[in-house]
Amino acid sequence: MSQQVGRVETLFVHGVGDEYLVAAIRDGTRLFHARLELGTTDAGPRPAAFRIKEGSGEEPRSPDQFVEIARRAGRIRISEQTSRRDRDAIREMLSGYQLDAKTVRTCRYCASAGRYSPITSETAIAADGETICPDCARTELERELAHHDVSSTAGDRLQELLTEVQDLERVVNLLSGHLDPDLTKFDEMSATTESVDPVPVGDLDLHPGMGELLDDRFETLLPVQSLAVHGGALDGEDQLVVSATATGKTLIGEMAGLDRLLRGEGKMLFLVPLVALANQKYEDFSDEYGHLADVTIRVGASRVRGDGERFDPDADIVVGTYEGIDHALRVGQDLGDIGTVVIDEVHTLEDDDRGHRLDGLIARLKGYCEDRANAGAGGSETNAGTQWLYLSATVGNPRWLAGRLDANLVEFEERPVPIERHVTFADSQEKARVANKLVRREFDRESSKGYRGQTIVFTNSRRRCHELSRKLEYDAAPYHAGLDYSRRKTVERQFADQDLAAVVTTAALAAGVDFPASQVIFDSLAMGIEWLTVQEFHQMLGRAGRPDYHDRGVVYVLVEPDGSYHSSMPGSEDETAFKLLKGEMEPVAMRYDETSAVEEVLANITVAGEGAKGLTDRMVGEVPLKHAVGKLLDYGFIDGLEPTPLGRAVTRHFLEPSVAFTMLDGIRKGTDPYDVVADVELRDEEE
Repeated sequence: MSQQVGRVETLFVHGVGDEYLVAAIRDGTRLFHARLELGTTDAGPRPAAFRIKEGSGEEPRSPDQFVEIARRAGRIRISEQTSRRDRDAIREMLSGYQLDAKTVRTCRYCASAGRYSPITSETAIAADGETICPDCARTELERELAHHDVSSTAGDRLQELLTEVQDLERVVNLLSGHLDPDLTKFDEMSATTESVDPVPVGDLDLHPGMGELLDDRFETLLPVQSLAVHGGALDGEDQLVVSATATGKTLIGEMAGLDRLLRGEGKMLFLVPLVALANQKYEDFSDEYGHLADVTIRVGASRVRGDGERFDPDADIVVGTYEGIDHALRVGQDLGDIGTVVIDEVHTLEDDDRGHRLDGLIARLKGYCEDRANAGAGGSETNAGTQWLYLSATVGNPRWLAGRLDANLVEFEERPVPIERHVTFADSQEKARVANKLVRREFDRESSKGYRGQTIVFTNSRRRCHELSRKLEYDAAPYHAGLDYSRRKTVERQFADQDLAAVVTTAALAAGVDFPASQVIFDSLAMGIEWLTVQEFHQMLGRAGRPDYHDRGVVYVLVEPDGSYHSSMPGSEDETAFKLLKGEMEPVAMRYDETSAVEEVLANITVAGEGAKGLTDRMVGEVPLKHAVGKLLDYGFIDGLEPTPLGRAVTRHFLEPSVAFTMLDGIRKGTDPYDVVADVELRDEEE
């Protein structure tokens, strides 16, 4: 036996009941695994039986062979998990042969399998009231992960946490939605400051009406506002302003637009992507500037709002949605002399569904402003100078976009408060419980500014908004585009008065509706049946924490392992979570498929006729003009470079060609209108 074994580096002994497991180790490899029994003699404990494990059986050997192997070993170690009585018996037995042994801390799992795995305080992992080695802990964690169908990306994150916290149970508990902040915390986006010389409000060359308003509110401008002023915002310069949420971008547009308006240089258009945001801006502007100017609102195709107020195209300040103003252009409405256009949330250009419409709107509105100026200048080609200000918190390639928009870039990277980002795992049933606990915890906390913590919960459907808000113990309300105007205003007021601990919403709030929340919870990482983009994710999490209200922002991403919301969605929610957390902002890149190209070229022809090519050429995206014109002719939407009655109806109602033909087919067949609508909706679902 000893001739076969040769040199033994470590002889490891682990007590199990009345027997001892023995392993001979050389160069980290186990040479053999055996069982040892001790017997009592007049000289003390001595080897009584020695059996070598081979395959599934055991081969008896002479007890003297154990003694010979022990004498050959470089060192003998006894597992700390062996009872004190058994450790004493082994030492007494070895001392009878002038051998000694040290007790070492080892992994019980390894020791039970005859493996020698010494562990230290730096490597030990707590598990079931004891400590095990990292390899065994990883194996146990992998078993748990297999039960939850966790992606490899999420699994890697949990393995990292296991090494960091050295506690298997704490890490496994994350899979059941346990909120252990030391483990859920993914990172912290630190508050950052950028040195900018603040511009005193009193030094601004503003119209007295605007100057008095600002004097009453501020002594100096905020950094991004100061940068914009230094860059010519009050001198008529076009600008793309990119800065984080709550850094004061909106006031740049207000200052420039109101100043030009009061100086008789044309009205201000303030354009936003969503009705909810337009309503809020309209209310704000009416309250703040109503004594200086007439304010009106234009959303969608309707000229009458839900509260009965009519759109006034002659008003001094027009707040509108992109589609609302675009519709006015498509039907040939006179918007008057426009001095300033503010495009808020200009990163919407990157949106696959709506980006092409914003791109087309900007081109058509620029064409309108220039035609108006030329007509007013007696046909001169000199542009009277409508000022364009584009605002965004998130743009992946701001220099490129500024170049395409022919605007100066004002970029400010300050984050006014730090934001902690957390990830925890929960299935669809557990998410409500976790969200409830987070909302309660945050609302019970008060900032140094005296404000209670409030939460925005983002989810992927209107139905889920109502379902989840009902499950929250503290006062909460759903908020989405399906609510009527008065209900949305009520929710906004209740949140502002701190009567609500949370609002549960879809994408509406991501675009900037002013809810000063300290915490953002992602109940879902999807909007509808599509995963969020990095840009959308950053836009939404940026709602957490406001410098005038909170000391910090908190973001919780609730992830369902292997979760998805539609069979067409690539990957799973846990994979998506870490892509979003680690991902870089996508560049704004306009992508025109045939449908979007046809829609925008038809709108350009409707608005500009033979000037449509000029409008199309100035768009941010590359539009295949000739191909689109060919399709429009095939469809019967245009005759030459004039829209047909059918084409005019299609563009006025923002219809895709396929939708238009579905409706036409139903009308020609005499199909009930409700069935036609159902066919259109089913077609969208199938797509």
